[in-house]
Amino acid sequence: MLSSQAARRDGLLLLLLGGIVFVIFGAALERVAPAPMVDFRVLYFPARCLMQHCDPYNQDDVLRVYRAEGVYDSSDSAKDRQIVTQYIYPPTAFSITVPFALLPWVPAEVLWTLLTVTALILASWLVWTLGANYAPILSGCFIGFMLANSELLVIKGMSAGIAISLCAVAVWCFDRERFIAAGVLCLAVSLALKPQDTGFVWLYLLLAGGIFRKRALQALVTTIAISLPSILWVWRVSPHWTQELHANLVANAVHGGLSDPGLASTGAHGLGMVISLQAFISVFWDDPRIYDPASLLICGAILLLLAVVTLRSRRTPARAWLALAAISALTMLPVYHRQYDAKLLLLSVPACAMLWAEGGLVRWVAALLNSAAFVVTGDLSTAFYLHLVTNLHPSTGWASTLQTYLQVLPASLTLLAMSLFYLWAYMRRSAHSSESVTT
Repeated sequence: MLSSQAARRDGLLLLLLGGIVFVIFGAALERVAPAPMVDFRVLYFPARCLMQHCDPYNQDDVLRVYRAEGVYDSSDSAKDRQIVTQYIYPPTAFSITVPFALLPWVPAEVLWTLLTVTALILASWLVWTLGANYAPILSGCFIGFMLANSELLVIKGMSAGIAISLCAVAVWCFDRERFIAAGVLCLAVSLALKPQDTGFVWLYLLLAGGIFRKRALQALVTTIAISLPSILWVWRVSPHWTQELHANLVANAVHGGLSDPGLASTGAHGLGMVISLQAFISVFWDDPRIYDPASLLICGAILLLLAVVTLRSRRTPARAWLALAAISALTMLPVYHRQYDAKLLLLSVPACAMLWAEGGLVRWVAALLNSAAFVVTGDLSTAFYLHLVTNLHPSTGWASTLQTYLQVLPASLTLLAMSLFYLWAYMRRSAHSSESVTT
């Protein structure tokens, strides 16, 4: 049996190894990727457009700015150009991206990449310190594996890397009751940049009551304060931005489009795949009139049950981590999310480590579900898995159907199973009154 100090050392080494793989592979692959930094381009050039007092939600206006900059336009495919010029972020994101757009492309790209890498490694280490209180080696395995499989965040310049990392830092600050002002600001920036990734975490903090509710309200006020100038600016430049944003979202989600979760999609089922529940349901009913309301109904029921349990039970550290673990998986399911958004599963590690330390059958279920979730949403592991599946060369109808199922179903099903398991663990823990209460 390893001593506690040795176990923590080994767990930290696993985390550091994952971080080294993340940095080296991310930097190397970014140089040879066919469409590097495409997500950061989505943020950067509309912000440059806004600074020139043109409409960031108008594809023609953004395209004009993009071509004038001449960064990647000559080598882009029509698909890449569509991604870059159809802005689909809320105007709150400009409060974060305009400072980068003040810089020329190269220093802005470098600064964004450095911020992404630094934020994710810092968040990973902070969350590991929480999980290490229960199972340092297991926590190091999971977080190190996640880091080693996060190359897309660097290759594409994904905003999810910064938003999720800042959310995790905020949760650590609130849990440890340290650096509170920094935690509030981190959560506010995260909400302004990608509310669809971290909004459920904020909602849990609000419902949990006590000091967590206070932090959630402080973060909300801060989000409004930093976002209001950008919103007013966009409204002045583009009075019809809401209709234009909706049109851009619809254009991406049309049948066969980039964001269509169905089987005909041109961008939903490879590396960086759509992992929301719509992708699973669309395999059987490829109709948004079915898979959209079905996803919302299923996830809404889970979220409602979690909210009721939260409101009716008193918060303890153990319950809080179980709730956040359920939320980290549930967030991916009701609406459009892609594989790289699943880095939010970082928040499930302390709960898994806690259940592992408690022993019994539950520890194995938790470890199995967390392992599966990190594997099916990891970048390198998914690339390897998809390579195996696509090289099956099916010769019959049923084999081709099986190949499709193997490509599309694992991620959504694993996340759904994980959210239900941690919800069950949360409800079971909340039914006991023997734990010490934290107010």
